[in-house]
Amino acid sequence: MFKYLKQHPILAICLFVAIMLLPNLDLLQVSIMEARNFITAREMLNNDHWFLTTMNTVARYQKPPLPSWMSAFSGLLFGIKSPFGMRFPAVLMVMLSGSFMFYLSRTILKGRTHSMINAFVLITSFYVIGITIEAPSDIFTHAFMLMAIYFLFKIFKSETKSWKLVIKAGIFLGLSILAKGPISIYALLLPFLIAYGFSFKYKNITQKLPSILGVIVLGLTIGGSWYLYVKLNDPATLDAIATRETSTWTGYNTRPFYYYWSFFVQSGLWTIPAFISLLYPYLKKRVSHFKAYKFSILWTITAVVLLSLIPMKKSRYLMPVLIPLAFNIGFYIEYLIRKFKTLKDKRETFPVYFNFGLIGVLGIAFPVVMFVLFKTELQEHLFRFVLASAVLFTIGVFIIFKLKAKDIKTVFLLTVLFFVSVIIFVLPLSEAFKNEKFNSLSSLNKENQQRDLKLFAINYIAPETIWDYGDIIPEIKREAKAYVFPKDNTFGILVNAMSPENEVEIRNKYTMKEIGTYDLNHFGSSSKQNNTRLKSVFYILTLK
Repeated sequence: MFKYLKQHPILAICLFVAIMLLPNLDLLQVSIMEARNFITAREMLNNDHWFLTTMNTVARYQKPPLPSWMSAFSGLLFGIKSPFGMRFPAVLMVMLSGSFMFYLSRTILKGRTHSMINAFVLITSFYVIGITIEAPSDIFTHAFMLMAIYFLFKIFKSETKSWKLVIKAGIFLGLSILAKGPISIYALLLPFLIAYGFSFKYKNITQKLPSILGVIVLGLTIGGSWYLYVKLNDPATLDAIATRETSTWTGYNTRPFYYYWSFFVQSGLWTIPAFISLLYPYLKKRVSHFKAYKFSILWTITAVVLLSLIPMKKSRYLMPVLIPLAFNIGFYIEYLIRKFKTLKDKRETFPVYFNFGLIGVLGIAFPVVMFVLFKTELQEHLFRFVLASAVLFTIGVFIIFKLKAKDIKTVFLLTVLFFVSVIIFVLPLSEAFKNEKFNSLSSLNKENQQRDLKLFAINYIAPETIWDYGDIIPEIKREAKAYVFPKDNTFGILVNAMSPENEVEIRNKYTMKEIGTYDLNHFGSSSKQNNTRLKSVFYILTLK
């Protein structure tokens, strides 16, 4: 089996991602960005809104529809109410990211082992996995762009014209645009083109111009097709949304230029190797492929600089940097595998012992620390706790022993296994800390159908709430400083927050009967992750 997987690296990468992510795929709480995509996907299926996309029946043109299209098709297979089904396409994007990191690395480095290192570093980088939940559109746009970059690289290196490469690069460029607009062109493709020019040079570029123009035309045609359709069919709404979105990029969530300087931390377990891999004077004479190392470090740094130029900054916008950074980290890991047994300088060996030794110690200490800190919470989850403890403790012990033996290749593989084990065995322990007041709206929809009662929202209802309810919740809007109530004599309202003045206005016309409170927070009120916007109160209003 292992020999077969070694001979089929792409299968190994995809199987690895599947084992890592699929077992607990529906465990985590649906995030706000996920909820928006999932609601849009649901309304595609329920209301046939495939091109003029909506969220809660309101036009949603802020982002292109490709991620929601894929979630909708996946929902047909796994169930439209299934977080597993809706998230499954994002897992496929992680598989594609790892696979095409391998393809690109092998094309440049000509070596399978080094290329596999790069792929495994990428798919075990903290924010590459985190982004699939926090902002799923990002993994789509950057995965497709990585695929386009791979075929572009082959075009640049090819001595002959290949329209197959042009078509493939153009299609994936277009799909990247259809996933999140031109974001990945700026954050991933442009830095790649700059780094390639400085490292490999654009040879015979005039002969390749028809191919490059073909990629651009095909990519823009595919990527712009949805924008054109919406512009022709709903121009006023699209223009209004575009104006709002443009203003946020200059006046919202602005951060200083140096905000992203700690970008390497987002690689998680690879933070220290990531930092060392960026020390160009140290590593340039130690890597096995200098020109490729120069390329990867320029690609990484250029991406960070370009992102830093944009006033609006968020941590998740750094996710595309992790792609070239994984390539860069691979050079340092490969160097350690080749040379660590002969290294004597403590300035070189100490960071290695510290980084991997710390991971080993974390695995060994996990059972004791968790039991001491959370003894009460874990009582109902002892089997899961014991299983997680046994796995992490064992991996931790092996890391320490192999580190002592200077077997860095095995230490690297054990570190990858440690990351996977945390997701598979530790993540389910989050159920031990579940909010005691958690109350889903999943049954409220059926109850309201039985009551023959329409449900409306007042002021604000979180996208997660609308997704959990399983249907549209129309908003009661205010016009001329007064609510425009529905014509029904009796209806339900869902309220996240209501001022005393709003309540008085409602009670002047309706009898308000409070039915229940719904809380979608997975963690209790004492947790920093507890969010008031995920709480809502359900009332039934009857006209006086």
